[in-house]
Formats: sequence, C-alpha cells, structure tokens
Amino acid sequence: MANQSRKKGGKRAFGKTLIRLFFVLMLLSMLAAYVSNQVTISSKRAELETLNEQIAQQQTENQEMQRILSGDADQITEWVARDSYNYAAPNERIFVDVTGK
Repeated sequence: MANQSRKKGGKRAFGKTLIRLFFVLMLLSMLAAYVSNQVTISSKRAELETLNEQIAQQQTENQEMQRILSGDADQITEWVARDSYNYAAPNERIFVDVTGK
C-alpha cells in the first residue's frame, strides 16, 4: 500500500514538473517574440525617419521648381540653360562640387 501512494506522489511530482516546464517554455517563447518585435519596431522607425527626410528634401525641390516655374519665360529658359546645359552668364564663374556631397 505504501508503494502505491509513492507511485501516485511520483506521478504528481512529474506532472507538476511537466507543467512548470511548459510554463517556462511558454514564457521564454513570449520573451523571444517580444524582443523580435522590438527589433522590428526599431528598424521600421529608422526607415520612417529616412523616408521623412526624403519627403522633406523632395518638398524643398518641389518648392524650388514652383518658384522657377512661376517666373516668366526668360527666367525659365535661363534656368534650363544653367541646370541642364551648364551654361553661364557672361563674366560669371561656375564652381562645381566634385566631392559628391
């Protein structure tokens, strides 16, 4: 009789250990998912910041184009000649930045 109660106690201890192990593994998997999500959020925030900078740059370029296009035909012609064909006005020096910045 004592032998049977020991077996029941052993089964209960094994069951409790198995349940604890299950919860520990569940906790570890949730922790790994949380860390993974935080890394993803961080990379997406950096991507968003880069895209916002590109938007600001494009808006600046658009404003410059609107300013140029709002002028008269002579100003537009002058801008196209300077920008596209690298022409200069008489007695004007053009400096080109070759550093790539």
